[in-house]
Amino acid sequence: MNLAKLKDLESEFLCRYPKGFEDEDFFPKIKKYNPEKLEKFAKNALKKENFSNPNLFIEGFFKTVQKSVMVSLFDKLKLKDALSSLNSYEKDMLSIEIYELLYGNKKAGFEGLVEFLAQYNLAKWTIISVTPYCINRHSEYFVKPTTTKMIIKYFELKELIYKPKPSFEFYEKYSKALNEMKSNLHDSLTFDNVAYTSFLKVAIEFCED
Repeated sequence: MNLAKLKDLESEFLCRYPKGFEDEDFFPKIKKYNPEKLEKFAKNALKKENFSNPNLFIEGFFKTVQKSVMVSLFDKLKLKDALSSLNSYEKDMLSIEIYELLYGNKKAGFEGLVEFLAQYNLAKWTIISVTPYCINRHSEYFVKPTTTKMIIKYFELKELIYKPKPSFEFYEKYSKALNEMKSNLHDSLTFDNVAYTSFLKVAIEFCED
């Protein structure tokens, strides 16, 4: 990790936007993004008690994805169609994978969800990573491909090799690298993990321009 580059980005960004994410000139889309509201919804829709009712649990999974502005409309529609086609057994299996990802064996749940959604060409980083982030937005990361590749290249994270198909091994290594960088930044830039990676993306674009 190139710490010098990181501190330069932080300095340049805060010079332009002293109030960070609260600056009225910064990132107009951020006004549409309410992480606290999304977190509250997700924790209720995907609470452990709902697991006893697979239909309700899967509905909570879909509605959480649906309410996230980070997932494309196209993928939301494809996911809706895929979930509506599931039989009772398939819903049971999917609910188990989601539960494990959020509350149990995260590795098994992650890999199981990837395998399940791959049948519908929906094993995408955005869909796989959005619900863990919504439940634990200070510790889990939403993985957006363009942002991820940009961060890896700019900060020379040579140990990370991005691939379109999600893998738990990459997610763990990427999260570790992001946590290390986050520990070196001002708190105003890291209050939420999507805001934090958005800062990195925007700051890199500023620098490269």
